[in-house]
Amino acid sequence: MDTKKYQVFVSSTFKDLQEERQEVMQVLLEMDCIPSGMELFPAADEDQWNLIKGVIDDCDYYMVIIAGRYGSEDDKGVSFTEKEYRYAVKSGKPVIAFIHGDSGSIPNDKTESTDSGKKKLEEFCTLVKQKMCKPWTSPHELGSVVARSLNQLRKSNPGVGWVRGDQVERANAEEILRLQKTIENLKKDLQEARTKPPTGSEHYAQGNDVLKIKTYGIYKHCTLEKIGIATLSITWNEIFFAISPLMIQESNESKIEEALSDKLRQNLSYSIKVSHEEKRRTLKLATVKIDQETFRTIIIQLRALGLIEKSIRKRSVKDTDTYWKLTQYGDHVMNGLRAIP
Repeated sequence: MDTKKYQVFVSSTFKDLQEERQEVMQVLLEMDCIPSGMELFPAADEDQWNLIKGVIDDCDYYMVIIAGRYGSEDDKGVSFTEKEYRYAVKSGKPVIAFIHGDSGSIPNDKTESTDSGKKKLEEFCTLVKQKMCKPWTSPHELGSVVARSLNQLRKSNPGVGWVRGDQVERANAEEILRLQKTIENLKKDLQEARTKPPTGSEHYAQGNDVLKIKTYGIYKHCTLEKIGIATLSITWNEIFFAISPLMIQESNESKIEEALSDKLRQNLSYSIKVSHEEKRRTLKLATVKIDQETFRTIIIQLRALGLIEKSIRKRSVKDTDTYWKLTQYGDHVMNGLRAIP
């Protein structure tokens, strides 16, 4: 149930529309609305204008009722009714107008007596008809039209409304509980997301899938040196097992490449025999170098799998290396690979 009460500013001339205003006020009260209007301001002058604008600002809706009179004017010749209307429109307030549908039936004592007044009224009506506008011919009909129109306006332009203080406290408590539950659910979803690979990564090589890496092994003995080229097979789990601890905080690419080289070195033969000056020599494997294009592919693949991400920590201008760190999902995968059951 909607416990809000919507405040409606009712603007019109006064003496000629007292019965009509009374009917509208009654309808608004029956609709649980708070009517506001010029009855609050007995003196329609510039001293009251700032106060009137403040009340319009506080209202949810604005309506103007026009019959046969233009109304009292300010020192610039603009009626306060028109000033209120223009201010409401300029402020973006939802507005609706009710203009008498049979001006010829309005008694003479309730119409403008001067040509100037009639012209200003006509121009004001032309302005008002550019927005939502409804006709009426009697106080009772006006009340019915106001009720239907305001219902439509509330549906198309929901207002903020007013509520009792105790209802606000209860509503706030319920809203707090709802938000807390939402936060808990979001935290749960976030935690689950942290232990899952990114969407689409299932299409990429990973886990126990094999990567073939071209390596350059440098074998040495004293001053004798020989380069051996080999293509090794290694799984993505073995690669990540070897380099992931370096990125628990973060690591530059040089150290990552070094750790991967050490892993590959373990997979190569530790020595080879060569003939040199008609003597047999055994050369020990000194270092292993990875093909740079392959190394870049490894970095990109781990990034695509959601295991690592580039560090954005600021460094000195002299440090031009690229740094990588584990994502939370990468940390989860590393623990699964390296933690002792």
